[in-house]
Amino acid sequence: MKKYSARLLSLVLLFPMLLSLFILPAGAEEDLNLFCTHAILMDANYGEILYEDAAYEKAYPASLTKVLTALLVVEAIEEGTLTADTKVTAGDTTNQGMVSGASTANIKVGETLTVEELLYCLLLPSANEAANILAVAVDGSIEAFVEHMNRRAGELGCKGTHFTNPNGLHEDEHYTTAYDLALMMTKALEYDLFRTVIGTVSYTVPATNMSEERLIYNTNGLISNWYYSGYVYDKCIGGKTGTTDQAGRCLVAAAEDGDTLLVSVILGSGPMEQEGYDQPRQGQLVESARLLKWGFSNFQRVTITQSDEPVAKVAVTLSRQADEVNLKPQGSITRTLPKDMDLDLIETRITIPYESVEAPVEEGQVLGTMTLSYEGEVYGTLDLVAVTSVERSDLLYKKQQFINFFQHTWVKLILLVIAVLVVFVLLRVLVFRKKRRYGAGVGGRRRGNYRGSRR
Repeated sequence: MKKYSARLLSLVLLFPMLLSLFILPAGAEEDLNLFCTHAILMDANYGEILYEDAAYEKAYPASLTKVLTALLVVEAIEEGTLTADTKVTAGDTTNQGMVSGASTANIKVGETLTVEELLYCLLLPSANEAANILAVAVDGSIEAFVEHMNRRAGELGCKGTHFTNPNGLHEDEHYTTAYDLALMMTKALEYDLFRTVIGTVSYTVPATNMSEERLIYNTNGLISNWYYSGYVYDKCIGGKTGTTDQAGRCLVAAAEDGDTLLVSVILGSGPMEQEGYDQPRQGQLVESARLLKWGFSNFQRVTITQSDEPVAKVAVTLSRQADEVNLKPQGSITRTLPKDMDLDLIETRITIPYESVEAPVEEGQVLGTMTLSYEGEVYGTLDLVAVTSVERSDLLYKKQQFINFFQHTWVKLILLVIAVLVVFVLLRVLVFRKKRRYGAGVGGRRRGNYRGSRR
């Protein structure tokens, strides 16, 4: 049944390659035509995605799950909950969920190893029982550890992940995405112990209370020739393999070239035909190396804008020194971009929220922003700052203060009230005077016309 499933998977995965022969290349991404169902390439230093194919779609991770398991272990060491030398005894849940044919380091119930030794068992031969033992060591139970895994995945920004066990043995509700796995791997690479383990070709587990010393080998063919020969990639610093019938053959890998650190994820690959080889090749190894090499060959860190280039100006008021000031971006934006990309096609959007500013203006004062984008993707936003200082004219300032004073609503209301009162008083005075004049004239005439007799 497994042989039939493997053949069926090979035919399914071969179809995209055959189809690609009839498709004209439309750019760097289309040229890859990777032999897998899901893939991503990330600049791990900056979290920038250089290539993706179905990277956000649900997928089964198989033993790539152990990257997150290892991350929680090294974080526990960092926090002081455990140490690398902490001795752990395999308990009753050591073989929980185990299936026939699952990868193992033959750790027995009751056997005692250190946390570091268990990490080597977890990440080199991909021992499923080591995942269970470490889970209990970190959180007391496998169930609590699984809750921890899902919580931590969410904290890392993983939005398509739900794990049900610490080892990756298939369950329908145990899934993730290529993008989420890249986030997990990128975080784990921050820890030296994790880097050391995944970059180790072979490791001798010291003798324990129940076993003689044992030699274990790295399943990652980009690091070791033990399981698969002819795939070693000199820039690869490590990774994690995974295989189930449902997940196909998978690999998350990391590679360094100078200051550049790339993380690749290949999911759902399998045996593939490759020119120059008589036998089918391991697709997860071939395509991981090809994707990483493509990244190093086609991308570079580029500083898009320099901080000493004026890009705009804004009017300045209340100054006799200058009526405008030049603006320049503060700092610069650096991105990982294709080497052949025409930087002149990058769009610049300058935003200045006002038509003019009042003096004084200080050199370096933020007066706007500049946003750079390409084909709708925003590369970053910088503050626009004044190139020079502009002094304020005290005379113009006081004049403006005087004008501004009379622009206040409450001042206008007071002036209006005063004006109304003045008009009212004037009217009263005028009316009063008119009445007095009228009264005086009538009385005089009456006295002048009196004809009474004297006695």
